[in-house]
Amino acid sequence: MTEVLRVDPGDPDPDAIARAAACLRGGGLVAFPTETVYGLGVHALDREAVVRLFAAKARPANDPLIVHVTTIDALALLVAGVPRDAHALAARFWPGPLTIVLRRSRAVPDEVTAGLDTVAVRMPSHPVARALIDAARIPIAAPSANLFSRPSPTDAAHVLADLDGRIDMVVDGGPAHVGLESTVVDLSQDPPAVLRPGAVSLEMLRTVLPNVTVRVSSESDSDALRSPGLMSKHYSPRTPVTLYEGDAATALTAMTREAQTRVNRGNTVAVLAFAEDAARLAQLPVRLVQLGRESDPSEVAARLYAALRECDDMGVDVILCRVLTTHHALTPAIQDRLLRAAAGRIVQGS
Repeated sequence: MTEVLRVDPGDPDPDAIARAAACLRGGGLVAFPTETVYGLGVHALDREAVVRLFAAKARPANDPLIVHVTTIDALALLVAGVPRDAHALAARFWPGPLTIVLRRSRAVPDEVTAGLDTVAVRMPSHPVARALIDAARIPIAAPSANLFSRPSPTDAAHVLADLDGRIDMVVDGGPAHVGLESTVVDLSQDPPAVLRPGAVSLEMLRTVLPNVTVRVSSESDSDALRSPGLMSKHYSPRTPVTLYEGDAATALTAMTREAQTRVNRGNTVAVLAFAEDAARLAQLPVRLVQLGRESDPSEVAARLYAALRECDDMGVDVILCRVLTTHHALTPAIQDRLLRAAAGRIVQGS
């Protein structure tokens, strides 16, 4: 059984943190909260521990990890150099939900980087994550603490649902407040490019790096990926998801029509519902799972993965959801996660 240590998220118990840190230094696998999602941590420079992590998650070797630190100085061991742009981004967004891809040092195992010449690094802001990294006195490689391709965990119960008995320890610090993985920006190329959207938006990045672009991934799922979270099917529940695109009214109409058709065929249907749609959807013979208010994307982001897991637990045949149409810093990240959860099952509303 996986050991669970419960701590105050704002003021974690030093003794519990010391136990988890000792486990990490000894090659153990420890899940812990960050401000984005729960991560599954290992000693980033311990090759055997990293291999154990990939096995526990059933994660493919071509999907690189993010290495977490708490100081800029800690990057010296991990990267070939810290360019001026990285210092500028760190000064503005670290600690926080931004990952920076840089040229790697020889100290970083190939398993961490999918064999590439780059490494992804981040400085989390969550007090538990920071206390753990500081106590362990090592860089911590930490992907999301879930089975590969499943919705990321936003609380300790999600971690245990996927990994109980497969990892050594979970530090339970309550729910993650952002709910979506970090933004990833690649500084190893010119111009720099966002590889994965997150809470740090393109517009926010451009206040520091005016020339930053968005890279459309051209790799296949079998290639070594430049960043975590780039596979075409990712963040997915076991139940198939169909996503409806278009303006809110058109997408809602198409989704409700399909929901009724599926029910008439004898299917069981769950609908991920924005609060604004609840009254109309309540008339359908479907299971409604609340996503929060479309007018508040931060609420939707924090709720999304838990909602997908709830749908799975219902044992329905299909999950239906429409796109978010609100303009907000988090909107591209939410859309990205929904598109990957749907794995190509996308309907244009008409």
